[in-house]
Amino acid sequence: MRQTTEAFRSRYRAAIHRRYNPWLHGTFVMLFGLLAIGAFCSAVHRVQALEWLTVPLTLLLFNAGVYAVHRHLGHHKKSLAKMFYARHAGDHHSFFTSGHMTYDSARDWRVILFPAWLIVLHTLVITLPLWWLIAQVNTNVAGLFGACMVLGYLTYEVFHALEHLPASNPLTRLPWIRQMRRLHELHHRRERMQERNFNIVLPLMDYLFGTLYWEPEPTPLSLSRTPMTRMQHQIDIAGEPIAVLTYAASVTRWPEWHPSSLKIEGPAGPLHAGARFAEDIHAGGRSGHLRWEVTEYLPGRRWCARAQGDHGLSLLLTYECSAEGSGTRFIRTLDYRFEGLAMRVANQLLLKRRIERESAASMLALRERAVQSLASVRASA
Repeated sequence: MRQTTEAFRSRYRAAIHRRYNPWLHGTFVMLFGLLAIGAFCSAVHRVQALEWLTVPLTLLLFNAGVYAVHRHLGHHKKSLAKMFYARHAGDHHSFFTSGHMTYDSARDWRVILFPAWLIVLHTLVITLPLWWLIAQVNTNVAGLFGACMVLGYLTYEVFHALEHLPASNPLTRLPWIRQMRRLHELHHRRERMQERNFNIVLPLMDYLFGTLYWEPEPTPLSLSRTPMTRMQHQIDIAGEPIAVLTYAASVTRWPEWHPSSLKIEGPAGPLHAGARFAEDIHAGGRSGHLRWEVTEYLPGRRWCARAQGDHGLSLLLTYECSAEGSGTRFIRTLDYRFEGLAMRVANQLLLKRRIERESAASMLALRERAVQSLASVRASA
């Protein structure tokens, strides 16, 4: 059975040593890096114009190195980098999944930042010998090279942390950060992580090697000038939240309990963020076709998907679950809008009341069918 993000996070956090201090971790990396940069730069004097080319060339070299390590060692198990593969593909990509990309507290930095000792290894074992070799020819080039190798490391750490910030943080709205956050989120999709978007700071190598993948962010319904119609219903269902949401998020089973859902074309089982499916509907007395994409799945807590349909129809569907006594309180929220004036008028005059009745009926049917399904699962077990 596929490990859920929430279950993995709980296990990972429980395994973090109680004395781990995320602020000490981050401060050590930053201070060591800045001191190393200062030490390398101390030997740099009266830099010539041509020598300044060392800065962009070294940063490009570092960018290429990070790309190669991330692509070939971070996502493919090799005998010389088993620990890195386990920490990256195993821990980091299980802790952060598409639709669940933000950390909850500073202690989660443990799975974002490299181990604190790695910057020491990078500086003393990799950068320092190369600095010494180059210094035999040109001390300015050597100093700039060493400083930029450490600067590249710090930049990687900072950008990677920013790419896992909560979306409410103002830094996430900076254009460069926003674009890299989007690329990194697409990289964290299960079907993309071994093939696409390996750069963290600048997607140059992804572009050059044909591994760059981009999808624009869906425009939130709330940003449209067209007013939305919201419908929210809740019901108590006998069963644990994880089991109830698993049933409700299994979209191929929607026609079992929702009167408007006629046919689903998509994968079986609960769908995770990034999954897509299509649906034929008959809602409010009108037939139509919807193209869905799941945007979030937190097992036992929340499931979200958005859809585009005929007549300029856009929808945002959210399921939320919480424990209520020995059962589950299930809340279904539907936000939708029509772009065309005629359909907006029809919605106000007729469609909204019909859809409201169908939504209320679906909740009663969901409770009945979910309880039957959960009982069947328990009986077979």
